[in-house]
Amino acid sequence: MELIIFIILITLGYVSGTIVEKKHYRSIENREEKFLSLPAVTIKKCGPTTKKVEQVRLVSGNAVISVDYFKRILAGLRNVFGGRVKSYESLIDRARREAILRMKREALFSDVILNIRVETSSIGQDANRKKNIGSIEAFAYGTAVTYRK
Repeated sequence: MELIIFIILITLGYVSGTIVEKKHYRSIENREEKFLSLPAVTIKKCGPTTKKVEQVRLVSGNAVISVDYFKRILAGLRNVFGGRVKSYESLIDRARREAILRMKREALFSDVILNIRVETSSIGQDANRKKNIGSIEAFAYGTAVTYRK
C-alpha cells in the first residue's frame, strides 16, 4: 500500500511539473510573438546606415528557473544510464528565452539590440561540481540602439 501511494505521489508531482513547464513555454511563445519586431542580434555594428543614432544604452534581463524535484530524480537516473538529460535541457532553454524576453522588455522602444550575450550559471549546493543543482540562472545583456525618426 505504501509503495502504491509513493508511486501515485511521484506521478502526480511529475505530471504537475510538466503542466507548469508547458504553461511557461506557452507564455514564452506568446511574448516572443509580441517582440518579433525588435531584433536582438550578436553582431556589434548594424552596418552602414544613413540613420542618426538618438540613444544607446545597456539593457539586461535575467531569469532563475528551478529544477523540479521529480525531474531531478529522472535526471539522476539518466546520469547513471547515460544519454540526453532532457529535463535540464528544457530548464536551460526556458531560462535563456525568459532572460532574452526580459531584456527585450527593458528595450521596448528601441529599434535594435546589438551585441547580445547570454551567460548561465548553476545555483545550489555544490553547483560547481554539478551535484544538487537547485536552479539555473540565465543573464542576457546587450546594447539597445534607438534611431532618430
